Amino acid sequence: MVDFVHEALLYRDDEQYLAGTVPFVREGLAAGEQVLVAVPQRGIDLLRGALGGEGELVEFLDMRRAGRNPGRIIPGVLAAFTDNAASAGARVRIIGESVWPERTELEYPACVQHEALVNTAFEERPAWILCPYDAANLPPETVHDAESTHPVVVEERQRRPSTDYREPFLTAEEFNRPLPAPPPDALTSPFDLDGLSTARALVARFATGVGLTADQVEDLVLAVNELTTNSVVHGGGSGTLLVWREGGAVVCEVRDAGRIANPMIGRRNPGASARGGYGVMLVNLLCDLVRVHSREDGTAIRVYVG
Repeated sequence: MVDFVHEALLYRDDEQYLAGTVPFVREGLAAGEQVLVAVPQRGIDLLRGALGGEGELVEFLDMRRAGRNPGRIIPGVLAAFTDNAASAGARVRIIGESVWPERTELEYPACVQHEALVNTAFEERPAWILCPYDAANLPPETVHDAESTHPVVVEERQRRPSTDYREPFLTAEEFNRPLPAPPPDALTSPFDLDGLSTARALVARFATGVGLTADQVEDLVLAVNELTTNSVVHGGGSGTLLVWREGGAVVCEVRDAGRIANPMIGRRNPGASARGGYGVMLVNLLCDLVRVHSREDGTAIRVYVG
């Protein structure tokens, strides 16, 4: 048995969606495998209706909530489920739909990086992951990206190797794209070790002032504290914090002179014995969106809450 399988399911209507997902779930249940379905709520409703009582044996998650931040999906959804099921010893089956037509241009590069890095995160894990793509409503280039991030493609009940599949880190680097320019009125605050508390206070004051909830303010302050501390420890001892409002979200960007060379940072739990390495993963778990752009001369990490 192959320990790890990662497939893209290209569907064009509800019939094709169910034809690709229902047998996948039923075969897993028949084999004694634990099954997770992490898709938008509409897909959950379709699958529950088709599975009937068998659906009681499946764990369902609304990916629009659990995977709002693509960087959260590997550590907070897929690995969390796989780790919990590991004691059973059998392979797990996961349906994970992380790309849907309403994903924004800002979110999309993080989605492609996520799909590529699933192959690295799970290459030694007993998991079969099927990723549905709404090929009727997604742009052709998105379907092409699905083929470049999945070794196997399923279309009209036929499985085939993807001739466009690429090494995950190459794809992650291709989508390591510059961030949109911040607005000219963004608050800007340089910081060093002595300025960490000032940075936290600035974020708390701004986020509270524009109406984020107390929990959202706490999450954002904690995320920024992790990022600014990482800048001091790993990014040359100092950095720059920018803060602004974008729609209903508060956006914080931390820039420093460090470079994140490994795109798996923040997506893989470093383990209890590791000395550090939890900061960026915690940021992914706390925030609604995290975008990272790293160059030879520095890194910018932008986070959204609200």
